[in-house]
Amino acid sequence: MEITVKKRKKLLSLLLCTAELLSLASCGSGGDRGDGLNHMYDAALCGNPGSLDPQYASDESSANVIRNLYSGLLERDKDGSIICRNAESYTVSPDGTVYTFTLREDNYWFFDENNDDAISDEECFPVTAGDYEFALKRILDPRMQSPYACEFSGIKGATDPGTGAVSSDNAEIYAIDDRTLVIVLEHPDAEFPARMAEPAAFPCNPDFFYSTKGRYGLDDRSVMSNGAFYVRQWFFDPYGVNNILYMKRNDKNDNEDFPVAPGYLSYSIEADEAGVEKRFHDRETECITVLSTAMYNPKKYVISGESCMTLGLVFNPGDSVWSSENMRKALAYSIDREALAAQITDKGLSAAAGIIPPAVLLGDRSYREICPDSAYAHYDRELAVNCFNEAKQAAGAESLESVKIMADVSTVDSSYLHTLSQKWQELFGCYIGIEDVTHEDFTERMESRDYTIALCPVTGNCGIGESFIRRFEEVPYLCISGAPLTLSSSLMSCSTFDELAERYSGAESVLLDRLEFIPLFYRSRWLVCDSDNENISFDPFTGAIDYRCALNYS
Repeated sequence: MEITVKKRKKLLSLLLCTAELLSLASCGSGGDRGDGLNHMYDAALCGNPGSLDPQYASDESSANVIRNLYSGLLERDKDGSIICRNAESYTVSPDGTVYTFTLREDNYWFFDENNDDAISDEECFPVTAGDYEFALKRILDPRMQSPYACEFSGIKGATDPGTGAVSSDNAEIYAIDDRTLVIVLEHPDAEFPARMAEPAAFPCNPDFFYSTKGRYGLDDRSVMSNGAFYVRQWFFDPYGVNNILYMKRNDKNDNEDFPVAPGYLSYSIEADEAGVEKRFHDRETECITVLSTAMYNPKKYVISGESCMTLGLVFNPGDSVWSSENMRKALAYSIDREALAAQITDKGLSAAAGIIPPAVLLGDRSYREICPDSAYAHYDRELAVNCFNEAKQAAGAESLESVKIMADVSTVDSSYLHTLSQKWQELFGCYIGIEDVTHEDFTERMESRDYTIALCPVTGNCGIGESFIRRFEEVPYLCISGAPLTLSSSLMSCSTFDELAERYSGAESVLLDRLEFIPLFYRSRWLVCDSDNENISFDPFTGAIDYRCALNYS
């Protein structure tokens, strides 16, 4: 039987009332806990969102809101597989270069034009293929300076073959009609569906965009929703308190295939991570993302996580001794990762020999399952000592002054580094200490090159391995020799995952052979939720928490 949206809402309301009465009647006797729907979720953001423009935003606060505000043609399901969301279907040409998306007819933009907190048909209109064409071309437009331009530079005509410059002028992205979008690639790209599942590929309506007069995504009257929630109020005073971003369910996009469970989503905007943590510990929010679960009892909380970050040693090129090739070889060959792994008790930490962390998928499998990093673990004590002695000789010194490895206390327990430090002292007769610093100090000192050796995190802006490899082309302290790298572009021209796995493995080998980044650990990011909640998910790479299907039984 077909039920209209309004009838279904009315029926749902009656069911909820009935469930509430039954719940009250059965208090104290183990009665039904209800259906978990229509809860108002309280959450906390660390800092004001920089922008709610999916083609531009890159900070974690923005990512949290964007995930719940918009939706795209494709998305990942809970197992990591790519599924259709606002695409009814899509096809790929036999040569793997032409993607044709057919849009669903039931995804709508909503903007509360009269600001009356009610959704009317006059304020809703369908999302079209033209909105996706406009969004993708905005990413490629050099005036936008989108951080996602490289990810979509494989679109045919997007990259100038002579200069390598990315532009939207000749990009082959076509809205054939309101429901048909065609994208032509320069080469087959097995990960293109994964790129289209990222928030950067969310739609953007050109008429609304231009109506905001340069303020798109910057305030509550300059954003429009095609997702599960819409922004009702966004207030931020950098000198004040009680800063909030308040969202309500977008009933126009609550349908049978993609139901939206919560009724409201209310973010407080905190000044720092300490404020976010305090609100969770004071039970003012239902969940939090963390790098360590040591403070959270698994009997009290629902905890899930993925290994999404790689920590490794980097060297200041201004120190000719400790950044020398022989010194880097000495440290690299001295690390017994099997022994290191045996000493790690933190379940969110594991010994690493590769660059790409286990949470990165190829298809629906972890890349690290397909390409184990054991091939990169070269432990050779004798070679390490020889290289260290050669480094000393080149420095013209019989002994070297002690140095310290700078470590961000928010990413790793430095006790594991102290274990390595002891091994190095035994092996080299030289003390390499550990300096714990705050995240803020770590970031500032990395930018000013105020370190000798640092334990540096390598992260990606999404779950695609190419985003990790690209970091070595963009971040100066990951490429101290200054030799240019162009590995990431080769990763966007593989027609199969088998071919792509070989390319990734080759790219890792090239980077690791340079010894400018020596991997030590893979670090997990965790989602911690009160046990009254179900179906809350998160993106470990961006930190975005997805509340669309969240159920609360408190």
